[in-house]
Amino acid sequence: MNIAVIFAGGTGTRMNTKSKPKQFLEMHGKPVLIYTLEHFENHPMIDHIILVCLESWIGEAKILLDKFGIQKVRKVVPGGSSGQESIYNGVQAAIELYGKDNIVLIHDGVRPLINEETITSCIEMTNEKGNAITVSPAIETIFLRNEDSNCVGQIFNRSHCEMAKAPQCFRLKEIYEAHEEARKNKLGDFIDSASLMQYYGYDLYTVEGPTENIKITTPSDFYIFRAIMDAKENLQILGL
Repeated sequence: MNIAVIFAGGTGTRMNTKSKPKQFLEMHGKPVLIYTLEHFENHPMIDHIILVCLESWIGEAKILLDKFGIQKVRKVVPGGSSGQESIYNGVQAAIELYGKDNIVLIHDGVRPLINEETITSCIEMTNEKGNAITVSPAIETIFLRNEDSNCVGQIFNRSHCEMAKAPQCFRLKEIYEAHEEARKNKLGDFIDSASLMQYYGYDLYTVEGPTENIKITTPSDFYIFRAIMDAKENLQILGL
C-alpha cells in the first residue's frame, strides 16, 4: 500500500495571522490544506491518508474533510512539539493501522501545488530504490553564512544544487526505525525526513518536481499561490 502522511501541525508564526494557522487559510473559499489533500485523495495510487494536525484544530479539520469529500483520510492525529515529532506521530499511526511493509509519502499540508506526476514518480522511485526525495533546481546563488563576520562564506555552483521539497517518500519500516533510533538517542533537530535518513546512512534518490511546488510559509507565498491558481483557472476558461 501507499500511504500519505500529510503533516499540518504548524502554527504559522511567519504568516502573521492571528485567527487561523496557515494551513486553514482560505483561497477562493477552500482552505490551503484541502487543496493539498485533494492531490492525494484523487491520486489512484494513494490508498490511505494520515493527517497530522494541530490538536486544537482537529475538530475543524474533520469538519472540512467531510465538507470537501476527503474520504481517504483514515485517521487524524495530533502534532507534536516539533516537525520531527509530528511526522513521527503520523508514521506511527500508519504502522499501527497498516503494518510496516508499505510505502509512506510525507508531505507538507501547506504545499498545495504538487501534481499527480510527481506523486507517481516518488512511488515508482521508492519501489525501485527504496526512497524518493522531491527536488527542484536551485535558481538562486547559495552560499554558506560566515558566523564570525559579515563576510560571505563558500559560494556553491547553483547548477550543482537542488532544493529539497516534498513529498519525501520511504519504505515505512525504514523511516519508522530511523525515527525510533533518533528518539532513543534524543536527536530531535532534523530539519526534515531526508536529513534524518541520511544521518542514519541511507543513500537518497531524487525526483524532480514542479518549480511552483512551494511551501506556503509567508504572506508572499500565499499571494504567489493565489496568482498561480488564478492563472491556471484563466487558462482553463480560455481552453488552453
